This record gives sequence, structure tokens and C-alpha cells, in this order.
Amino acid sequence: MEREFTAGFGREPITISTGKLAQQAGGSVLMRWGDTVILVTATASSEPRHGIDFFPLTVDLEERRYAAGKIPGGFFKREGRPSTEAILTVRKVDRPLRPLFPDGYRNDVQIVITPLSADEEHSIDILSIVGASAALMISDIPFETPVGAVRVGYINGEYVLNPVNSEIAVSELDMALAGTADSVNMIEVGANELSEEIIAEAIRIGHEAMQSVIALQVEMRAAIGKEKKPGQRFGVPAEVADLARECVQARITELVSGELPREERHAAEDALRAELLTHASEELPAPQLAEAFEALMKKAMRDRIIATGKRIDGRGLDEIRELKAEVGLLPRVHGSALFSRGETQVLNIVTLGSADDEQRIEWLSEDGTRRYMHHYNFPPYSTGEAYPMRGPRRREIGHGALAEKAVQIVLPPAEEFPYTIRTVSEAVSSNGSTSMASTCASSLALFDAGVPLRAAVAGIAIGLITSDDNYALLTDIQGLEDHLGDMDFKVTGTAKGITAIQLDIKITGLAHHLIVEALAKAKVGRMQVLDVMNAALAAPRTDMSPFAPRITTVTIPVSKIGALIGPGGKNIRGIIDETGVSINVDDDGIVTVASNNGEAMAEAISRITALTAEPEVGRIYTGKVVRTTDFGAFVEFMPGHDGLVHISQLADFRVASVEDVAQVGDEITVMVTDVDANGRVRLSRQAVLEGWTAEEARERDRKPSGGGRSRDRDGGSRGRR
Repeated sequence: MEREFTAGFGREPITISTGKLAQQAGGSVLMRWGDTVILVTATASSEPRHGIDFFPLTVDLEERRYAAGKIPGGFFKREGRPSTEAILTVRKVDRPLRPLFPDGYRNDVQIVITPLSADEEHSIDILSIVGASAALMISDIPFETPVGAVRVGYINGEYVLNPVNSEIAVSELDMALAGTADSVNMIEVGANELSEEIIAEAIRIGHEAMQSVIALQVEMRAAIGKEKKPGQRFGVPAEVADLARECVQARITELVSGELPREERHAAEDALRAELLTHASEELPAPQLAEAFEALMKKAMRDRIIATGKRIDGRGLDEIRELKAEVGLLPRVHGSALFSRGETQVLNIVTLGSADDEQRIEWLSEDGTRRYMHHYNFPPYSTGEAYPMRGPRRREIGHGALAEKAVQIVLPPAEEFPYTIRTVSEAVSSNGSTSMASTCASSLALFDAGVPLRAAVAGIAIGLITSDDNYALLTDIQGLEDHLGDMDFKVTGTAKGITAIQLDIKITGLAHHLIVEALAKAKVGRMQVLDVMNAALAAPRTDMSPFAPRITTVTIPVSKIGALIGPGGKNIRGIIDETGVSINVDDDGIVTVASNNGEAMAEAISRITALTAEPEVGRIYTGKVVRTTDFGAFVEFMPGHDGLVHISQLADFRVASVEDVAQVGDEITVMVTDVDANGRVRLSRQAVLEGWTAEEARERDRKPSGGGRSRDRDGGSRGRR
């Protein structure tokens, strides 16, 4: 039976309907906000997956260009691999849901999001989070804690709940927030150097606002929810846990207290694990023993931190690993930097290009280009591993997008710096927080490339350890603390304020006071990192690499765009072919010229200016006679522009016949004396010869006498026109 439910969602409600589509899915909902409609389904396998130690949750977003009334590009004219925007959306959906499934649940769960209708204003990411939670709540899958989501903007000093896309474009804040009734469990932020106080208040307001969709899901569950299937739970049997404690617990406690170098600690850890696995048998499976070992390591590390305030590498809770920053490492690239934080190293390279290099974006109803791109690579050697490299994974795309968002806000506008900018972060060594190191490295590399950033951007990750009623916040978490801890709270910003946030947690939620404390610690840490970065390079270089293209913009009248392009592109192609430059013409008349050759650029600009210039009254030009008549000569004095030199102004003496002084093909120097309302140009050669102004030429042209002045000193009469 079809049912429809409605909840407040900022200034516009959302509707959730079910029972009409996809009835064989475990749970299915049709979400509508404005004219954006998405189908969200949640389905679980009937049997658990054996031999794994993780929960197999998959979130897929099936892009459908028909939702926006468009046909996909490419040869096949159908959707292919997921776009970056689709991948970032599914990551937003996965992160708040995953911690809320029962421990030890190993059934495959698949959430499929299918946009069916997409308008230009109502985005699908927040809608997808709510839809996924609602589909799970009414399904037979053991998911019983509803998740709400909301977007928060900040426009003209006011918070805006669930702003539409046109509002986000002018907002100083774009915050995607998800959580349960009690706490927040996902934050994604792009901000214009906002203070910690403004961000914290936005989180509070957003969490309060999502309560309506949480309550709606509870209502749906009570009205139409299926009976939950408990499913088999996998965990460590008591006898396996007891054996592990007996064999290795004491030495694990000693290991995490020893403050050994990372390699020695890993070697000792591997030896203890291997020793425990020698007890593996049919009754004591190796995966269970390995899981028991992991649990002991986790508890020992957490107990040490809570009890002593000391971390496994000996640092205090607020202590940052050794920082290093270098710039200008690579000779032929346009900009480069290496940022190191302990054993984490990220090398960033900047490449500058023209407008032709902008990335084309096709995302439902949003089509356009992107002039700034940050790509992140995480090769296996960075962690001492070896496995196949088959393109960027979702994690790499997510890390790149976070670093891109962090720096994008401080980039100069295209009008001031008309370059396409690509930065690539190579995580050459990893022991945690590579995404934050990528932010620091990219900011420095952009400085090195001469990109006039508004300010340097640094990033820091804050971790969390909880034990009963106790907790500890950790500044600058390393890999093991991320793996065994409860939170990875990444914060980027300038000395002025925050530019980006990403919160991932493994617990059910985060209380507001913990968020406030984490933001405060992140600010202190960020300032320390900025000091190190500023010591390496405190401002953008004034000179770009000699291997970077030089780009100049010329503004022409919109009415002259056709003249520049020429019939069938003849004019602009001629300039490109003959000078070797790259030229891009915008609809608003801004012409961008790029070249590594200064002379070629100057020639191209000269030709563009000549093709698009307007005749200037009083200016002298050298032109070519293109046609003669009884009453004068027509002279092409600018590309695409000709004018009449009346016979009376062809010379400084009386002219009997035009062809006596001007024949087709002759070059003559003329002055523009007038341009009428229809664009017809009046020229004078006599004005040049006599040294007249344009006003004097027009005055003499109006006299009834014709011809030019006599060579006689007394000046003869002028011939009649």
C-alpha cells in the first residue's frame, strides 16, 4: 500500500513515499524536495559473508542524465563510471550510517540511490542521507537508529537551513551535517575563513533542525516498518579471547608503553600476532585469533592514553609530530613542495594551464567547468605494501576533494589570475593524516608557482579516545591512532579562520562539547603548522616558472566577437596557426591568450586588438586604398574597417581626379575625422598633411569649396565637392 509522509526541511518540506516502486527491495522510499526526486533502496543478503572481519556495506549512486532532461555525452550516449560528484555523495551517505549497524553483522547491505528528477536548485546529497536511513528503518535489516541530515549556509551574517544551490553559491558556509537524535556523526564543511564559534553554532543549529526528519522516520517505522531479521552476529568467542589474553596481553601492554620507533614496534607487533596464530586450528580459526589480537591492541593503547596522557609514540595529547616544509624541489614543473609530518610525507606539484584545460563537469543538472583541481594519489609503497594499482579509489577521490575544498576559497578570481590550476598530491610516505599534509603541501606548492593565494592554508587532524566516561582528544593523529581510535576530525584553515572540515567517527555520535573542544585544539595546532609553512615560503613568488605559460586577457566589445572569430573561425584560427598561441573567447568579451613565447603573445594580442578595435576619431592610421570613385577613395585603415576620403581631402592641393593621387593598392596615411550613427567612417589625408585636428578637418569638409588648397602661398580656392 502506498503511503506518503511529510516533514519540515528548512523553508520547504520534503515528502517521503513508499509502497509504489521497488517493492521487492528490503526497504524502498521515494524522496522529493522541490522538483528533485530520488529513489533509495536498501537490501541485505539472506546469508552473512564468512571469512571477513568488516561490515560489507555498499552505497551506490546510479547517475541518470535523463533526470535533468539531458542525454549523456560520449560515443555510447549512456552513463559510464561514477563521476567525482557521485562518489563524494555516496561517501557522505556511508559515513553516518556505518557505525550504527550491530557489531559483528556480516550480511552484505547495499543501498542504491537513483535520481529520477533533478532541478537546478535542490541538490541530492542531503536528501540521499535521509532517504538511505528511511529505507533502512522500514526494511527488515537490523538498523534501528534513524539518521537525520541537513545543510547549513551562512549568508549576510544569518544561518540558512537547507539553502538551495543559488544560495549556496553566495554563502560563506556550505555545511553538510548528519546525526542521530542525540549527537552528530558526520560533518562536511567548506567555509570562507569562518571562526570556530560560527562553525560550532552552525553545527548546533543544524543538529536541532534535523530532528524533524528523525522523528518522521520513527513514525514511518511504527506505521509500515517490516519485522527486523536479527541475522547472525560474528565476534570473538570467549575461549579465543581468553587464550589471546593469556598468551600475549602482558607483552602487548609492555609494547604500547615502550615508545619504540615505528618500525621496531611493527616488528614486535607482527611477532606477537604470529605467535598467537600458531594456536590456530579448526576450533580456533586464524581470523578470530587475529581479531582478538586487534581488540587487545586497541584496549591497551586506549588504556595507556586515558591513564597517562601519553601516546604510543611518547607524545603528549596536544603534541604535533616533527614538521618539515620545502619548496621548489623540481626544476621543470611550475611549482612544487614537500610537506612532512613525522613519517607522513606528501609531495605536491602544481601545473598551470589555459582556459582550454578546464575540467568539464557533467553532474545531473549541473554542467560546467572547473578551473582548480586537486588530485590525490596513495601508492602502495607509501605504507610499505605491494598491491595492484588500478586508478583512484573512493578514498583517494575523497581526500583530493577535501584538500581542493580547503584551498579553493583562497584562490584568486579568474579575472585576476586567468589560469587553470591543477595540483597533484603524491603521498610518498604515510603514517596518518595524509589528506591534511596534502592541504599544506598544495598551499606551499601554489605559493612556489606564483599563484597569488589570499593566504596560506594548513590542516590538522584531531582524534578521540573514549573509555566509559573518560575521553581524550589527540592533536595530529598518526595511523595507529586513526585505526584504533574513535574519530578523525580533519580541520583546515588560514590564520584568519576555517576553510574546510571533514568528520569521520566509529562511534554512534559526538556530543556538542566534544566538537567545540576539537575545534579549539585544531586552531592551536593549525597555527603551529602555519608557522612552519611560513618559514619555508611566507608569500607567493612574484615570478612564475619560466616553463609556465604566460596568460594575458584582453576585453573586447561583445559585438566584436564575431569579427575576431571570423567566418567559419577563419580569423582566430589564422592567429593561432601563425603565432602558436592558445586563445579562448568568453561570451562576455574576455579573450584569454596563453603562450610560452613573449613575442608570439605580443603579436597575437596586436592582431586581436586590430580586429576588434573601434575607429577612434582624431587618430591617424596607415591604410590601403581598396576602391576609387569619382568623388573619393575608400581606404581600409583597420582590419574589417574602411572609410571614405573625399576628393577634397585627398591632398593639400586641388585634385582634379582621384586616381591622380590614389590608386587601388596604394598605402596612404589618413585621419579618422568622423563616425556617423550608422558606423560610416569619414577619413582625411589632407588633415595629416596639414597637421589639422579632426575638428579642423570636419570644418573644412563642410565648406562649399571643393579640392585641396593651392600650392600658392596665398592659398587658392578649393574645388567644389
